[in-house]
Amino acid sequence: MAAIICRKRSFFEDLQSPSPISASSPVLKKLRSSSYSTSPIHFDQLRALFPDIDSQLLENALEESGNDLDAAIRSLHELCLRYSDGKSNTKEIRNGMKPTTGPAAQSEDPSAENNFPANGAEWVDCFVREMMTATSIDDARARATRLLESLEKCISSRAGAEAAQNFHKENIMLKAQIEVLRKDDAILKRAVVIQHERQKEYDERSQEVQQLKQLIAQGKEQLRTLEMNNYALKTQLRQAQQSNSLLGFKSDVF
Repeated sequence: MAAIICRKRSFFEDLQSPSPISASSPVLKKLRSSSYSTSPIHFDQLRALFPDIDSQLLENALEESGNDLDAAIRSLHELCLRYSDGKSNTKEIRNGMKPTTGPAAQSEDPSAENNFPANGAEWVDCFVREMMTATSIDDARARATRLLESLEKCISSRAGAEAAQNFHKENIMLKAQIEVLRKDDAILKRAVVIQHERQKEYDERSQEVQQLKQLIAQGKEQLRTLEMNNYALKTQLRQAQQSNSLLGFKSDVF
């Protein structure tokens, strides 16, 4: 677009550098002497219409048009149109303007085409400015077409950037959730290991208890057997004692 194109540093700014050669050049003296002949009112009006064009170019346009504001506007407008269409020449490049098409222009300022207005008010101002500087209906239509294309590109780029940002945020959230799930999984695995160890210990103790119960049952059985044997022995002993007592009485009798 013309506003982006005209931001380049002009040849006249280079002439204003403090080098000895440029300071004494006839061209600079001519520009300095002729700058006082321009109308400040017309210059301010041109500055309002073309805020991105170098001041020296605006003065040049006024001088060449004889301080005719309409002629200066047409001249600057045609100049910007030629650069926006890539139809530049050597003289215009020397006057501080550079083409917007071609590898050289793209390599110098690759981000210029992404320099869109920031909000709706700036877009409105841009439309109004372009319509004010239009010289005809066809020119206004072409300007509106270019602005609408730029608006579409701006919306697409911002929508893509917003989608990428949302995707990045979702990705970060998912990573955080995955990290939480990993921690929970590690805790669950540890709990399973602990539970398995406890279950194993419980099974071992249950087995020991069963063995002890079997030993107790065997001990009870042995105790019962011993009690029965003891009772039988007691009975036999009592019978033996009774027999001995009877035999002893008879011997006394006889």
